[in-house]
Amino acid sequence: MKNARKQNLSLLLFCTPALIVYILFKLYPALSGVFYSLTNWNGLKKTYDFVGLANFREILTDTYFWNAMGFTFRYVIVMVLVSNVIALTLAVAIESRRRAKGFYRTIFYMPNMISMVIGGYMWMFIFTKVLYYMADNWGWRFLDHSWIGDPRFSFLAIIIVAAWGAVGYLMIIYMAALQGVPANLKEAASMDGANAWQNFWKIVFPLIRHAITICVFWSLNAGFQVFDVIYTLTGGGPGRATQSVALNIYEEAFKGNIRYGYATAKSTVLFVIVLVVTAIQLKVTSRKEQEL
Repeated sequence: MKNARKQNLSLLLFCTPALIVYILFKLYPALSGVFYSLTNWNGLKKTYDFVGLANFREILTDTYFWNAMGFTFRYVIVMVLVSNVIALTLAVAIESRRRAKGFYRTIFYMPNMISMVIGGYMWMFIFTKVLYYMADNWGWRFLDHSWIGDPRFSFLAIIIVAAWGAVGYLMIIYMAALQGVPANLKEAASMDGANAWQNFWKIVFPLIRHAITICVFWSLNAGFQVFDVIYTLTGGGPGRATQSVALNIYEEAFKGNIRYGYATAKSTVLFVIVLVVTAIQLKVTSRKEQEL
């Protein structure tokens, strides 16, 4: 009993620095944001008035906010599917190789090591300079589009850049899960006549469901919070066609009228929506894991 208490105390001491950082920079700002969402504070003055649910009532008729929410949901759905499918495909392809696994892991993981702000500006140069050069000088006319000015292609450009930055991280998680699948199960399935696809779908896929849960959870949360890619590529334009909720909140809080209280009310609404969506996702995926 004493040993268990000492072990728990030592674990708590090791976690204390991270816990303090979490409380100061995550928990406290979140709770204070909920409070400020009930005020008309502009983020600059020391004084403010308590307005109750007035900010939330205004949100109900805020067309720009709900348009941004619609775009964000569309982005999240596409991004979760694209990034996870590509990451899992790359993980399976690399793990099936006998040589140069480390090289390919490094190559595909490298974009995750670059700040997406820097990556966004790099891709901005590609979309506005390089692709036009290739279309004009190499005859690749299918690249001759307004990748940033046309809402159809700007959404595609955002997905490309976001997937480029996220796939490497998800790939590593999937590779770790694939390495945990017992080789004797795959060999037994092959001996029973299963081809490569059947081996993966019937043996490997059910055993990596936990990794899928983690990756979908991470990509869902990252998708709802997307800011840097859109900010650097399109700035939410043309017009507000590619404005995410995070960018809409940013503009409300730091541009124009600077309505910090109203912006935190929007943040609170976003938090509730993300909480509900991720709770449903975790419940569904955990149920699938239990069925195995």
